[in-house]
Amino acid sequence: MKRLAIAADHGGFVLKSRLIEVAQGLGWETLDLGTDSADHPVDYPDSAKAVGLELQAGRAERGIVLCGSGVGACIAANKMRGIRAGVCHDTYSAHQGVEHDDMNVLCVGARIIGSELASEITRAFLGATFQNEERLVRRLNKVKALEQGGPQPGDR
Repeated sequence: MKRLAIAADHGGFVLKSRLIEVAQGLGWETLDLGTDSADHPVDYPDSAKAVGLELQAGRAERGIVLCGSGVGACIAANKMRGIRAGVCHDTYSAHQGVEHDDMNVLCVGARIIGSELASEITRAFLGATFQNEERLVRRLNKVKALEQGGPQPGDR
């Protein structure tokens, strides 16, 4: 069974429960990393870090981080080695990000979209697989080289 790590700051708390239901309905085991209330402020970098650590440790294959806009969570998640996060507020970006870019963390703005669209986006994200075509692998390797801070293929 595939595992999904999911976390939210206080702004994404309510939507998090709905996306857990969606993931479980698709056969994913979910690791709910908090928050447990919308009443207590939680910093989005903490939510992104919690999800990223689960992926880095191999305890989850994918992650979802929710905050008010999705942007802060995405910025924080992408600071972690091996994390390829994207803000997606449409289904095309959610599946294409996985298929072409091997995106492993979905970031959603809980104050930007409603629960039905977020559910569809989650289905698209979790249902997609990296296409592993030569051109896509080449691009992914360039992204990984950027993360390592090394020279890029074709650098002068």
